[in-house]
Amino acid sequence: MTRADAVAAVRNPLAFIAARWTPDPKTVQRAALAALVMSVVIVVTGGAVRLTGSGLGCPTWPKCTEDSINNTAEMGIHGYIEFGNRMLTYVLCAAVGWAIIAARSEKPYRRGLTRLGWAQFWVVMGNAVLGGIVVLVGLNPYTVAAHFLLSTVLIAVATVMWQRTREGDAAPRPLVGKAVQQLVRVLLVVTVLLIAVGTVVTGAGPHAGDSSEVERMPLDWENVSKLHAVLAWIVVTLTFALWFVLKAVDAPRGPLSRTRDLFLVLLAQGAIGYVQYFTDLPEVLVGAHMFGSCLVWIATLRVLLSLRERPSAEIEVPGPAAESTLTRA
Repeated sequence: MTRADAVAAVRNPLAFIAARWTPDPKTVQRAALAALVMSVVIVVTGGAVRLTGSGLGCPTWPKCTEDSINNTAEMGIHGYIEFGNRMLTYVLCAAVGWAIIAARSEKPYRRGLTRLGWAQFWVVMGNAVLGGIVVLVGLNPYTVAAHFLLSTVLIAVATVMWQRTREGDAAPRPLVGKAVQQLVRVLLVVTVLLIAVGTVVTGAGPHAGDSSEVERMPLDWENVSKLHAVLAWIVVTLTFALWFVLKAVDAPRGPLSRTRDLFLVLLAQGAIGYVQYFTDLPEVLVGAHMFGSCLVWIATLRVLLSLRERPSAEIEVPGPAAESTLTRA
């Protein structure tokens, strides 16, 4: 490496790597999928922190204690769990960084894809700060809910990026009519409400996240749980109706398959939800329900994204007449 190369690498490392590496399209897809998987993992491990009562295992932030950046043996298992979850944030950053580098290096350069990678990075940074605030305010349930919802935004961006790695950059072409598109938009909105109300159930429920006295939302969590169940049934009904509509209009296989996948995920999630409700919310089932929430969200977004196709942009090739004109010129 020459001195000029070193200077260029310091000034713009992404451009330096992109000039020397062209990843295979499958590599870009795997990088985007890795970022999506890690965005789900960080939600599940964050739930494990809460469900094991380790939310204040590290009582301060950004250090674990006032004198140590990491946990100490005296802090016990809760310190290890909380600090371990904090360390997973670096793994998430590495996965997002790989997705950004792969997208930036792909040829031809796809600006929109790279921007989706950077959007994930900034959401991760914002959620890391919000996670620190959650600790500093003693697991205030409203900040905990916001922390989860921002993670949901991260999953949404990661899902869109993963989908875009398997598409071209031509203008999107709808595969279904406007009525079906509107039905899916309603499904998406109700799913967002379902997830949001789920955070309220958690904020008012018995799993405060720490063994100490932690503030809860001043609501009857059983009534909120019933509202959550009603919204879940609405989502299931809309999904079932969507499948019938798609069959009736002879829709392409993509939307039908994605709708079927969503319906199956909803059935599994509903079964877990009812079992945990009638068994007094055992921690394992609550954790499984959080994982299911991520899958429901991803499946819903995939239904939305399946309603259109984006083929590769066509490159115009001069015809014989144009070629002869260029030759004479």
